[in-house]
Amino acid sequence: MDLPGVEQVTGRAAVAVTLTVAALSVGVGILGIVDPTANFGPLAEHIPPAISQTAGFTGALTGFLMAMSAFGLRRGLRAAWYSTMVLLPVTAVQGLVQASPYSVPLVVLSVLSFPLLAVARDRFDQPISLSTSQLAAGGALFGVQAYGTIGTYALRGERGFTDISTMLDAFYYSLVTSSTVGYGDITPVTQEARLFSLSVVVLGTASFAIALTALLGPALEARFASALGRMTQSDLESLDGHVVVAGYGDLTEPILTELAARNREFVVLTSDDRDVSVLRGRNLNVLVADPADDDSLQRAGVDRARAVVTATNDDGEDALVILTIRENHQDVRVVAAASDQENEAKLRRAGADTVISPAVIGGRLIARSALGDQTAEQEAADVGDEPDAA
Repeated sequence: MDLPGVEQVTGRAAVAVTLTVAALSVGVGILGIVDPTANFGPLAEHIPPAISQTAGFTGALTGFLMAMSAFGLRRGLRAAWYSTMVLLPVTAVQGLVQASPYSVPLVVLSVLSFPLLAVARDRFDQPISLSTSQLAAGGALFGVQAYGTIGTYALRGERGFTDISTMLDAFYYSLVTSSTVGYGDITPVTQEARLFSLSVVVLGTASFAIALTALLGPALEARFASALGRMTQSDLESLDGHVVVAGYGDLTEPILTELAARNREFVVLTSDDRDVSVLRGRNLNVLVADPADDDSLQRAGVDRARAVVTATNDDGEDALVILTIRENHQDVRVVAAASDQENEAKLRRAGADTVISPAVIGGRLIARSALGDQTAEQEAADVGDEPDAA
């Protein structure tokens, strides 16, 4: 029963150490650029200052890439796990090459983080889901830079660009031209090269505009969603070890009160607009969706949830939710509340792990209290006080 909590802690620790390695890589890289003298460690006497300084530049870049991987890990992305496992040895090697006392924590933490990420591998199992516009933006950027680089290199020398001699020079010219920076250090000298440069400018600005739209669009959507009290896809993907409350009704309210009082993370699935408005007004996590739809349950992170609770006023609706979960997510714990006592067995047959009948429990407490059982009276008092305490 404690395994999900352990996995959650391990996943968070993996994200934390990855962010720490990223910060160290950037910081040590900047120090290496400022002071490229390699004078510490077993490799110090064999590393020229130019190599150490280059390692500082690449170390800072690797740190930023590591930070991006850490944010991917926070979303549980498997691709981010792979990229982190590749970057950790790189940061360790870069720290050794910089041969600075500041790089010791970087090397040590990079080495220690590797087994931690390996143990937490199963925690990061989400695929990357890119929209069509994002794929188009990436393809446009890559295509334009490839076109500009290859074309510039083909027109090198007397054909158009006398200052171009390598593919790196060609890529540099393509990038600064398509981004409209245009330092002026490389200029076309023929009519053909000028026409080519114009095409790179037009295609480059268009591709950057597409990329900005694809990237800023989801960010603006997240801002509006936050202002309106809605959950974004990123919010949903960050849920882990939470409770999915499938449906909303009178029986659900005490459950939400108890979860909130215990500081448990949860999300409510309901398609009723009035219930959605009420719950959002209380700043509760709500997903507007059919709780009996498997796609809705997957969006709510049912596979990462600690449990699913279904306790509406309709036992038939609860049974449909249970059947949907059991059909596709057999390992998830399901707790149900039966409005009618005769439906307890039906909900169990549908696949609920635990079925509780509030009417039965209330009746038993009343009977025990009528017979003078003070324990029953105290239990009833505690139940009645809990919502007010929350």
